Amino acid sequence: MSGSGTRPQAGMVLPTRTTEEVRADRVDVAVLPVGSFEQHGAFLPLVTDTVIACTVAAEIAAAYPVLQLPPVTVSCSHEHAAWPGTVSISAATLYAVVRDIADSLRRSGIRGLILVNGHGGNYVLRNIVQESAGTDFRMALFPGSADWETARTRAGVRTPANSDMHAGELETSILLYAHPELVRPGHETSDWISDDRKHLLTLGMSAYTESGVVGRPSRASADKGKELLAGLVDCFAEYLSLVGAEKEA
Repeated sequence: MSGSGTRPQAGMVLPTRTTEEVRADRVDVAVLPVGSFEQHGAFLPLVTDTVIACTVAAEIAAAYPVLQLPPVTVSCSHEHAAWPGTVSISAATLYAVVRDIADSLRRSGIRGLILVNGHGGNYVLRNIVQESAGTDFRMALFPGSADWETARTRAGVRTPANSDMHAGELETSILLYAHPELVRPGHETSDWISDDRKHLLTLGMSAYTESGVVGRPSRASADKGKELLAGLVDCFAEYLSLVGAEKEA
């Protein structure tokens, strides 16, 4: 099930550093994984977006001097409410939680925060980052669409981003590489394409897919997952430079 990829060395879902280790690190920028608890078809767990966000954050923390935070595990998944197990909070609540975390980090001496977002429905995160512009606490939202596209090209992900929206080739590949034990049987036969989702926010996902899948998980592989993560790690350097530059301004 895991293919031929090698498991990542930074594969811990939760950070385990002690307060003294953090003190010795003397980092200026924190990364906050933001996931969700929502359906991902019959073969990926509800916690998929959180696991992916944590995995990306762990890979980043292994490559760059940042403070890796534990994840926000429930977010804005209202479009998935038709499926059992999905849990959401309001955009206002997510906004307040992330703002409180940012304020706490500022008081502790951290100078910037990069949100590692694993769920596309967390639109409010853009507003939080937008509001930080021009302040003494710089923020960024990662990965952006261009970063995902760079990583997809590097990994040879063939399904276009619009078609590979949910539980498809990209997400399944990352889990096959980083956490293959979480992937249940069935992704090989669960492809579903629904490119016209004009009224998704009004009607929810159930109007466009019975299984909850939109994408081609049959094309997923651990090797692609490995390269997707490597591509994102490379893209992160630009974000760290921008956020870390605030302390020099």
